[in-house]
Amino acid sequence: MEVSNSRHVLTDKDILLYELPTVFPLDYKGYIQRGGYQALTRAVNDLKPSGVLEAVLRSGLFGRGGAGFPTAKKWQMVLSQPDDTRYLCCNGAEDEPGTFKDRYLLRSNPHQLIEGAAMAAFAIGAQEGYLYINGTFDEEISFLNKAIDDAREHGHLERPFQGFQNGITLKIVKSPGTYVAGEETALLEVIEGREAKPKQKPPYYPAVHGLFGKPTLVNNLETICNIPHIVRAGGDFHKKMDHPFGTMIFSLTGDVRRKGLYELPLGTPIRVLIEEYGGGIIKGGKVKGFFPGGPSNAILPGDKIDLPLDLSALKAAGSSLGTGSIIVMSEENCMVQTALLYADFFAKESCGQCPPCHLGLANVSDILRKIESGKGQDGDIHQIEQLCEMIKGRGYCYLLTGGVIAVESILLHFRKEFETHIEESKCRMDKGIA
Repeated sequence: MEVSNSRHVLTDKDILLYELPTVFPLDYKGYIQRGGYQALTRAVNDLKPSGVLEAVLRSGLFGRGGAGFPTAKKWQMVLSQPDDTRYLCCNGAEDEPGTFKDRYLLRSNPHQLIEGAAMAAFAIGAQEGYLYINGTFDEEISFLNKAIDDAREHGHLERPFQGFQNGITLKIVKSPGTYVAGEETALLEVIEGREAKPKQKPPYYPAVHGLFGKPTLVNNLETICNIPHIVRAGGDFHKKMDHPFGTMIFSLTGDVRRKGLYELPLGTPIRVLIEEYGGGIIKGGKVKGFFPGGPSNAILPGDKIDLPLDLSALKAAGSSLGTGSIIVMSEENCMVQTALLYADFFAKESCGQCPPCHLGLANVSDILRKIESGKGQDGDIHQIEQLCEMIKGRGYCYLLTGGVIAVESILLHFRKEFETHIEESKCRMDKGIA
């Protein structure tokens, strides 16, 4: 597959991860010179809410926050509720390991987000929107505040127009910076002034019973940044750009030479991302395994790197595109240590309200730690499998299931390493065995 030369839509260029703090935002004047806020004007004056929805529907845009749900369908769910008050929430909590795309978008072009959020609010009939941003992103939040002030000063926000007496208001809310705080019902809890603790679904689907009990649209930050481009150029925008499924920003980390953020057309082979953009494996050799969508989705073995970065292809392979966070492991990686690393992460990030999550993940971590330290015993692997099967899907949110999937998939593809740790009471990497 050839990668389109016109692949950059949301970003100006790809950057290496260490360069991220050096990125400064496009200012209001620069955004206007690129056609900024023309889409919002077209939406209000010509398309009306139904026209914006139709453009997004025709584009085939799906959510970039992990689940891959069709964006227009989610908007339709909110619109179908018989309530005159609706809210928009933009989810930029971004606290999953290896994920930096939303932070890059905030740093590089906050006006793109503001325009997209204003149009999403317009389309669903919301006069108030909340930009929910990771609270540790201090500089990015200051950039966003300045951009909102500029947009308001130039009449793009809080300006009355037909059907919107007070225009559209956007407010920034800081996420507490924990993984679970990015779950959509936990997000609503934080905005309402409570702890970041997810609610059980059903009945608490945000589209039906969301912020302040009203229908609420929750979209990922990258998803919303696509809206101005789609509305300005029309619903066939992606096809015109020679990448019919759109682009996505991929965070590439792990054992690659050039850790970075790369915007590529969906469908690009994973090998192209790792080898051509990431420079290949840092320690030589082959890719041993990789998470194609962050550690809350299943790991895949290295022989799967020719799969495309595509929802259906990765699902068929037993994993997911997730947030576009590709974490690569070389042959020198110990997969027992990898399993322990992510089991510990999810156990630590549990909010504690669901016992299967709070206690179950801690137990999985304890057994993995015993195996990794050379104290594993016959039956430990089976015990992990039993625990995972027993607790998976029993929490209010996806955190528990994500943690279990990470461990189960590593065991599935690299079981021999766990057995060797137990049989020889040490890591197989100590013997130089990959």
